[in-house]
Amino acid sequence: MKPKVIVICGPTASGKTLLSIELAKKINGEIISADSMQIYKDMNIGTAKPTKEEMQGIKHYLIDFVSPDTRYSVAQYKKDAKKSIKEVLNKGKTPIIVGGTGLYIDSLIYEIEYNDIEIDENYRNELKKIKDKKGLEELYNIALKIDPKAMEKISNNDEKRIMRILEIYHTTGKTKTEQEIESRKKPVEYDYRVFALNWERQDLYSRINKRVDIMIEKGLVEEVKYILTKYDAFPTAMQGLGYKEVVNYINNIYTKEEMIEKIKMETRRYAKRQLTWFRKNKETIWLDGKDDIQNNINIILEGIN
Repeated sequence: MKPKVIVICGPTASGKTLLSIELAKKINGEIISADSMQIYKDMNIGTAKPTKEEMQGIKHYLIDFVSPDTRYSVAQYKKDAKKSIKEVLNKGKTPIIVGGTGLYIDSLIYEIEYNDIEIDENYRNELKKIKDKKGLEELYNIALKIDPKAMEKISNNDEKRIMRILEIYHTTGKTKTEQEIESRKKPVEYDYRVFALNWERQDLYSRINKRVDIMIEKGLVEEVKYILTKYDAFPTAMQGLGYKEVVNYINNIYTKEEMIEKIKMETRRYAKRQLTWFRKNKETIWLDGKDDIQNNINIILEGIN
């Protein structure tokens, strides 16, 4: 019998944090984050990182441990997450993977090996020149010809992932899809039980809008200013959702109102992409975000027994 590992995923602002903490209290569990932004130190408000009070004494892994100016790959995440799962199991507790980063979750539940590739700065600069001259759509179309399967999950304005598709092919001579097919041949180590939170679209969008307003009130702009003064190089993490819009506001590209509206709009778009991603896994058990937390915990308990 493989040890059971619970996964709670879903779009941003869907209530994953609260549900997972209540579940962990109930089943003697510990939480392993699957959020590609909450890994970063000093980035607390814009990533909706749970506070010590919100954690309610439940140990969280893979939060707040990477410097914002450091590159952190999916391959590194998988290695760190596997180490954390073992640590939780060795304590006799239940690991609960929680987050909205589909690549992180897929690397575990499908046992995908994402090889770390050396970044070719010359090639990356070539791509940036093409983008500046012809627009991101040109790079999107090139990537679409190279790896149409992978591009089904990537929007035409997701610069980071479009570049990644092109860089993988340039460096390895294989598409990301080909690499995933090869890497999935390894047997899955744990019995992952996957649950996802779902909301009616308008309700989810209202939650997102409210969350952004709260982030601004809590001091998101001040947080970004602090990070920009603390780190010498412009941190890669500043390209993250919510942060790049604030940087543009600080640089007088957006007014404050434009910044807030842009963050809300891009977060809604991101949530839509997350839902599309998680719906591809047919074994996922969907939970109603509007439902009582205790009811959802009961559904999870039924699903893991």
